[in-house]
Parts: sequence; C-alpha cells; structure tokens
Amino acid sequence: MVRIMEDWQVSRTRLSSENSNPYKRNRQINARQLFGSALAAVIVFGALAVPLPVIGAEAPGTAPETFANLVERLLPAVVNISTTQTVSSGGGVEMPQLPPGSPFEEFKEFFDRNQPEQPQRKATSLGSGFIIDSSGYVITNNHVIQDSDEITVLLQDNTRLPATLVGRDTKTDLAVLKIDPGAIKLPIVNFGDSDASRVGDWVVAIGNPFGLGGTVTAGIISARGRDINAGPYDDFLQTDASINRGNSGGPMFNLDGKVIGINTAIYSPSGGSIGIGFAIPSTTAKPVINQLIKFGEVKRGWLGVHIQGVTEEIAETLGLEEAPGALVISVMKDGPAEKSGIEAGDVVLEFNGREVKDVRDLSRIVAETRVGLLVEVVLWRDNQRKSLKVIVGELSKGEEKLAAATEEPAEQTIPTIDTLGLTLSKLTPRLREQFSLKAETKGVVVTAVATDGPAAKKGILPGNVIVEVSQEEVSTVADVISMIKTARDAGRKSVLLLLEGQRGLWFVALPTSEG
Repeated sequence: MVRIMEDWQVSRTRLSSENSNPYKRNRQINARQLFGSALAAVIVFGALAVPLPVIGAEAPGTAPETFANLVERLLPAVVNISTTQTVSSGGGVEMPQLPPGSPFEEFKEFFDRNQPEQPQRKATSLGSGFIIDSSGYVITNNHVIQDSDEITVLLQDNTRLPATLVGRDTKTDLAVLKIDPGAIKLPIVNFGDSDASRVGDWVVAIGNPFGLGGTVTAGIISARGRDINAGPYDDFLQTDASINRGNSGGPMFNLDGKVIGINTAIYSPSGGSIGIGFAIPSTTAKPVINQLIKFGEVKRGWLGVHIQGVTEEIAETLGLEEAPGALVISVMKDGPAEKSGIEAGDVVLEFNGREVKDVRDLSRIVAETRVGLLVEVVLWRDNQRKSLKVIVGELSKGEEKLAAATEEPAEQTIPTIDTLGLTLSKLTPRLREQFSLKAETKGVVVTAVATDGPAAKKGILPGNVIVEVSQEEVSTVADVISMIKTARDAGRKSVLLLLEGQRGLWFVALPTSEG
C-alpha cells in the first residue's frame, strides 16, 4: 500500500495507547510477513548500510567514507514542523434515526437538548521542512500543515518560531511557510537538478521521524518517474533511504548537498519504512514553490483536451511505427486546443520542444508551461507529422468551463459482427431510455457483446455508443460495417473506434478479421 505519510497525533492527555505509540502500530509486521525472522533482521537493520567497493566506478561516483561532513553542513537548515488543530472529542450517545411522525420524536428532542456538550481537544502533527531563503521561507508537504490552526517551526537549536502559510498546492502536496527570524541568521539549502540524478546515486534524507528530532538516513535512488496515484502530476523519485511518518516535507540531498527531492510518501503495509520511499523531484517542486511565493497559488497551463494512451494496436491503425505520445479523445469547446486546430484523433508527439512519451508526460509538461505562452505542438495526423501553434490557457479557468457543461430513426438491429463480437443498432428512443443515453449522443449503440469476443476483452459494454470508426463519424450500422470492410481491404490489422460511455469518450483498436 502506498501511503502519504500521516503525521497527525492526538495530544497526550486524550490519546489512546494505540494512536500515541507508533511503535506499537508498527509491530503489526511479523516475521512470517517478512519471510522469516532472519530476513526480518536484515530488513530492520538494513538502514545501517555499509558502503561496498564498486568495481570500475569513477572516483566522483564512489561512496564516501562518511556522510558526517555533509550532514554537519546541511542539518541546521532542516527544521521540525509542529501544527495543532482543534477537533471534537466525540464519544456522545447518538439517537437512532426515527421515521416522521414517530411517537418517540418528542423524546428525541428532549434527548438532544440534554446531551452534554462535547469537549474539544487539540490534535498535534509533527513533520519536517527545510529553509530555502534567509528571509524565512520554509518548504514542507501540504498534508503536514493541512487544516491546522497553528504552525510552529522548530530550528535545530530548539528555537521555536510561529509560521504563517504563504501558499499550498494539493495536486503536488507542497506548501510554503514563512517565519520571521528577527536577528537570527537562518541557514539555508539550495535546490539541485533532480533530472541529472541517476538510479543508483547516493542520497541523504533528513527529517523528524516519529517526533524524535533531526534524524539522518542514507541510501540510493532506487527508481525514477514513479506514479503512485497520489496526484495528477506524479513523477516521484524512489529511494531505499529509511523514511517514516514524520519525515514528510523533509529534504532529500545528493552528495553535493543540493535538495533533489522532498520526502512525501512510503510504500508500507504498516506505516513504517520497508525501504520504499518516494520524494517529489526538485524539477517538479521548484516551479510550484516559485509560484506559491509569488502568487500564493499555482497557475498551471491548460490545453483543453481529453487524452488517452497510444497502444501498439492503436498506433498501427494510425500508421505509427511506434506507440509514443498522447491520443486526443475530444477537444473542449473554446479551449486553446480547439482554437489552434487540434482535433480528436490527433496524437500529440511534442509540446513546446519537449518529447511527449505518454499521457502523464503531456499532462505534466502542459501544466508546467507558463500561461499565455505561444508554443509549438507537433502532432501525428493523416499519416504524417503536423505542427501547430497554441496559446497555453490557464487550468483553473478550464476546470470552470468543464464544470459548467431530432427525429429518431427506426430501430435496426443486426446479428453480431463476428470480427468485433458486437451487436449494434441505430439509436432509438427506446434504446436511449434503456441505456440512459443523453439526447445529444450520436452514433451507433452496442446492444450486446459476445463474452469471448475481442470487444469484450477491450472492456466494451452494452450501452456504449460507437461515435467514429477510423476517425469518421457513423450514424448507421451500415456505416460501421462499411468502414470495417474498407480498413480490412486496405490491409489494416485493426480498426480504430471512438466510443462514448459512462466514463466519457475513449479510443479502442479492434481487429478487422478473426484470428
């Protein structure tokens, strides 16, 4: 289970032993879960990594004999963050729901009036952060300070300073705080280039696990570009450096002492470290932090398209030798894409000079692009590359647009198309009602799906509507059959269908012939 590290703790006077003792919770892992006691011992003490000789490694890449000099320089800029939140104690007796007109309603009113007032208590959260500017800007995770009433920053010399929230971003789980150092000369750390880091590079993590205070762990970058479904712009660095609850918001350093990541989440069945931690890369964090400091919010780029990945089958139907890029399912009305001439069925290969490898790539690249910037977009359309110019819109306005949002032909059902495993029909009033289809929906409706056919394997369901075949609109069953035959006669192994269903629009490539 991937977890955003939860750092909330209830104040000591009201804590249950289970919530107040994180070590007790961590004991849920037993030797059997860790494949035997011997392996458990290896995992528990694996953080005490001894550098091994690296055969053929160049001098700059070898492990240091000690991290002490590096840590001594960096530790003062790493801070502990304590927050408090007022929460209701609960624990009152709740009356069951009574039906209207019940003879017990008067008793319920008496019960509610005489319920003792529930006391409130303070919940505290302990996390980590780091100072990036001598004027007092501190970086941490949004989930460390979320919903807090008070935020306090504790420096390495135990100086406590109140902090104010400058801005936060839920989509990347980042927050910027501000403290007033007064006459204190604050130590700072600088960001490095996470894109230059490689799998296998040494890293050092500093934070406040379990509220113990400044703690240092070391490890390597285990992987890059991890998507853990924490947000729409996931691009995490993975590390085996020990990271636990309380490390949230703390920095991950390279051996040059630069921040290349912000520790955010762990993979763990118990909440404790098992050597799989995740950090927001500095290249993702820096532009967000700069905007939070400048505007108090993040203004992201917006293209105005719905997209999906390009499979090998879809690539073949479109004449692509490989399957890169992001396939445009639909284009939002009056959005930047529509104004620039981008169409459904286009495959976005490059955006603003950056290669688009997949759907996540395009979402991230567009979001990072400055609003109002004129950029070049390279597409694949009609078996060739095509370039367009797009003025990048603002995501928040695009989301607002997204939220704002004839005579029927006689029914005509045909037998299942064997090559697709589908039974189709023209749209009729009865079928619209049966499948709860919108009045504006156009196309050919799927009335049945063969359980062992290719359509079923692709997730097509009765009630889905075929809007296009080979990027041409269809309105009759004959249209679908004709276009499938045309694709087959042209030597195409697959045919591209645009469908509409409960999940919106999406493309599917289905075989043109059996076998």
